[in-house]
Amino acid sequence: MATSPALMIPPATAPAFLAANGWAGADIRPLAGDASFRRYFRIHHGERTAVLMDAPQHLEDSRPFLAIGARLHQLGFSAPQPLAVDLDAGLVLLEDFGDARVTPALAMDPAPEVQVYETAVDILAALHAHPPGDSAPYTRAELLREARLFPDWYLPAVGLAEAPGYDTAWEQLWPHIFTHPPVLTLRDYHADNLMMLPRPGLQSLGLLDYQDALAGHPAYDLVSLLQDIRREVSPALEAAMLDRYLAARPHIDEAAFRTAYDVLGAQRNIKILGVFTRLYVRDGKASYPRFHPRLWELVTRSLARPALAPVADWFAHHVPAHARHGVQVPA
Repeated sequence: MATSPALMIPPATAPAFLAANGWAGADIRPLAGDASFRRYFRIHHGERTAVLMDAPQHLEDSRPFLAIGARLHQLGFSAPQPLAVDLDAGLVLLEDFGDARVTPALAMDPAPEVQVYETAVDILAALHAHPPGDSAPYTRAELLREARLFPDWYLPAVGLAEAPGYDTAWEQLWPHIFTHPPVLTLRDYHADNLMMLPRPGLQSLGLLDYQDALAGHPAYDLVSLLQDIRREVSPALEAAMLDRYLAARPHIDEAAFRTAYDVLGAQRNIKILGVFTRLYVRDGKASYPRFHPRLWELVTRSLARPALAPVADWFAHHVPAHARHGVQVPA
């Protein structure tokens, strides 16, 4: 679905906000939107550039984004720092990380793929060496709420009703997730949210979209990175990067970690089946169901793991094969 021209128009308050913060007369150009209500514009003022985030206060709370960004910066990671903030107007001016997003950059030149993923994994290993700060916990209730997006949105979209036992099946898996002290879990850590920067070491990848961070299991962000929905990671690279993470954190119970990785892979991808269906059905974003086949590929693989038996059994009995191809979008 093409972006509505109206969505590309800067907010009326932007020029005054920019002028009040040393960017008077700057050129405002549409940059991007995402699956939320946030919009982004690139600001040009002479040789200077910045990114304007438009996040209307009644739709998006920017405070978690700013707080987590400050925490990441304090720990030595590359998170875009605010240049100016007006929360009442829903405007945040951020440092510009450029256009070298990992997904399109590797599409143009795949040679550095392994190095990029090694750095991304090393960032997680370094981040997880620190306590999660005051981030809210990633609770059983939140994990189940997310998993329930599948019966709430996907099943009706393919003509199915929810059968009993779904919640109970997931409840049997949560003990595998609470076997490790919580770490800062960014929750959307994948190639589309990583920027290639001309900086050294771990700072060579810029981090984006971490406003939903919670204190959770360290395997979650590794799953996000290595079971990417938008950019396919080969099984060999996934296995090598999982090994790399475990080698960097030798005190971890490897068997327990791998089981948690499997459980969280299923939970995350089943959740995303629901999220992407909701974006299509409720919000009219017709581009998202195209990811359903990839999601089902990953879910099918996860459900074959022994620890997933309770959920796999529920799917085997209540989600027939014809419903595992995704939501059909009219031509």
